[in-house]
Amino acid sequence: MKVYVNGKEVEAKAGETILSVLKSQSVDVPTLCHMEGKIPSGACRICVVEIEGQANLVPSCSYPITEGMRIKTNSPRVINARKTIIELLLSSHPDDCLYCDKQDSCELLFLARKYGVNEKRFVKTVRNLKPDFSSPSIIRDPNKCILCGKCVRVCEEVQGIGCIDFIRRGFRSQVGCAFDSSINVTSCVNCGQCVNICPTGALMENNNIMMVKKAIESGKYVVAQHAPAVSVSLGEEFGFPAGKDVDGLMVSALKEMGFKAVFDTSFAADLTIMEEASELVERIKSGKKDMPMFTSCCPGWVKYVETFCQDFIPNLSTCKSPHQMLGSIIKSYYAKKNKIDPKDIVVVSIMPCTAKKFEIRRENMEDVDYSLTTRELARMISVYGVDFKNLKPQKADIPFGERSGAGKIFGSSGGVCEAALRTAYWLVTGKDLKKLDFESVRGMEGVKKTEVDINGIKIKVGVVSGLGNIKNILESPDFKNEFDFIEVMACPGGCINGGGQPFVKNKKTLAERMKALYEIDKSENIRTSHSNSAVKFLYEDFLGKPLGEKSHHLLHTSYLKRSVADK
Repeated sequence: MKVYVNGKEVEAKAGETILSVLKSQSVDVPTLCHMEGKIPSGACRICVVEIEGQANLVPSCSYPITEGMRIKTNSPRVINARKTIIELLLSSHPDDCLYCDKQDSCELLFLARKYGVNEKRFVKTVRNLKPDFSSPSIIRDPNKCILCGKCVRVCEEVQGIGCIDFIRRGFRSQVGCAFDSSINVTSCVNCGQCVNICPTGALMENNNIMMVKKAIESGKYVVAQHAPAVSVSLGEEFGFPAGKDVDGLMVSALKEMGFKAVFDTSFAADLTIMEEASELVERIKSGKKDMPMFTSCCPGWVKYVETFCQDFIPNLSTCKSPHQMLGSIIKSYYAKKNKIDPKDIVVVSIMPCTAKKFEIRRENMEDVDYSLTTRELARMISVYGVDFKNLKPQKADIPFGERSGAGKIFGSSGGVCEAALRTAYWLVTGKDLKKLDFESVRGMEGVKKTEVDINGIKIKVGVVSGLGNIKNILESPDFKNEFDFIEVMACPGGCINGGGQPFVKNKKTLAERMKALYEIDKSENIRTSHSNSAVKFLYEDFLGKPLGEKSHHLLHTSYLKRSVADK
């Protein structure tokens, strides 16, 4: 059908909303509550447009297109209405932008500047609600909340958790937890997807920059390790295009700030694969006990199992996550080799994830002292006055700087599964796969499947990202026969879309990050974890063998059944 946008004739399809048509024509329309692919809520009304012949402005996100419709997106009425909505939101919003961690990416602040809000027209109403600092991962400040509802929807509709919702009524309405409790005693799995989608600073990660800064200034031996997904996203905070690998610049920046050594967690991803693939092969050979086996790299997923589906705790791999494995090796093997008292070593992990802040507080996970998100690292680099773009790139320190391509793709949904299959095949056959790439488990789809034949044994594999996608699989009466191995990542798309990553403005950014990881894998001389010579030497010199006594003690863990009230 034909419609007219600001006097220009454009094509539209039946069933489309005004907003989808406007976006297809690259017409700029602001939104604060809209979630692509989800039923529109029309909560914020900032996307209003004028339709010729109608008395009232309409929300473009929820209003359907009709034949011959004439739409105005920038008329004086529309611009004035949007500005008034922004002013009303600001009338009950704190004036502390200078002290807000979200100031550089706050959508409300951006719109206020865009629409020329430079004076207070409405009486300021201060709510004085108490911020929630109880979670090790996420801070909630309801005073900054604009009630767009996006955090509620992503928690319920995308992640299937539902630990926050609208509470109270009228002007007293706010987003909170059941019985107005603290978030640390809810079913929150610390994934941080609510932080990623919040348009203001109402939800942010628990900032640990000053703690790390004090550790560096204390004179202790402070080391850093960085996750696979960080190097292809950190550059965005400094003006680099999405997906640009800034690995070398990041290592240099960390050294400039005073870290004694910088290690690549991709090395530990290879170490994880040696243990996890060995565990998978052992379970298959032992008659498929506790099958299918689930990956355990994602702490949000692990807490989900411990809270919501405790019958499947035995199905979790006992492997620690890569950064925890590396923490254990640093405070044992590395400390001994370099004659450093482990008590004097401070391990800081740079992760794309807010759930890692929770994970380092788990029992038997004390070897990583602090976990910073990618966003925190970017702020810390700025605090230290490091000229990031003009640094001379450096390589991560040996022995934990050598990696394979398999270790690097851990940052993408499907990467752990693909890396594990490459090594599982070698463990059984003694040969490498002729084709190392598993295209069927790559991409942003929430559920992916593949199958690999290992010496006549068909291994059925599932890859799930976004916790909301695992529920139907677990509830399927025959799922134990459908899968032998399932990788689960709490965040849609995997760690490239982690709760601690630079805020994403469009899906293209995620695609570029994911593409970059696979390009790195393709360019590496070593593409399998079992071919990493540094990992081989670590087993020969210290660990012995995968699933051996020492590796079991240092690299594996156990899980517990949690009630919702457990912290």
